[in-house]
Amino acid sequence: MASTTAPATPDTKPKSAPITLTPNAIKKVKEIMAQQDPVPAGLRVGVVGGGCSGFSYSMTFENNAGLMDKTFDMDGLKVYVDATSVMYLQGCSVDYVETLEGAGFKFDNPNVKSTCGCGSSFSV
Repeated sequence: MASTTAPATPDTKPKSAPITLTPNAIKKVKEIMAQQDPVPAGLRVGVVGGGCSGFSYSMTFENNAGLMDKTFDMDGLKVYVDATSVMYLQGCSVDYVETLEGAGFKFDNPNVKSTCGCGSSFSV
């Protein structure tokens, strides 16, 4: 008796981003990008050594994804994350906040416990 098997289908479900940008953060990044000449293709978010918790965050504009980058679409904004930063940014969210003290991007990373009380922020 012959058995039949369904052909394997590739997983077409998009990979979820390790990081979330709030609508407010996406809006501000797009606003800043629109002022650049030439307009960059996307935003790179990463983790670099240093800071009170052992690392700090970086945000830069990019024109192309790097060889080891993961690219995510967030409401029309391309976000590039290098392979090393992906594991450190898992579950992290970024918001753009404006307060009396100033304005900037605030990172909320559940994987990092800051003991210095400085918080994690990135100013424009």
